Amino acid sequence: MKSYTRSDRVSGEIQRIISDILRKDISDPRLNRVAISGVKMSKDLRNARIYFTLTEGKYTREDAAEGFNSALGYIKRTLASQLGLRYMPGIRFFYDESFDYGSHIDRVLKTIDTADGSSHTPLE
Repeated sequence: MKSYTRSDRVSGEIQRIISDILRKDISDPRLNRVAISGVKMSKDLRNARIYFTLTEGKYTREDAAEGFNSALGYIKRTLASQLGLRYMPGIRFFYDESFDYGSHIDRVLKTIDTADGSSHTPLE
């Protein structure tokens, strides 16, 4: 059985708290369709990289990044009060491109005709 490091446990807690904050407390329309896909903590718990994805909507990843920057103070205060760490980690938000890549691979696979293997449609 794999033992989880403290940074793994703190990462999971940060992901849970920020997801709750987005769902309950933040009314910025740029962040309505945002989901937190992961958090990576440094081993010394000083820095957190928070990855987010977007569902369909009119706002872009740049809009979401601006929304996170405008809500950064509130997010940090709420995290600090709920985490109970000695030092509040520095947090930065990054768009998670793995979902876009997975969607691209899915589209590529759907273009391949597996019935006879001879017809292929051109890719974008």
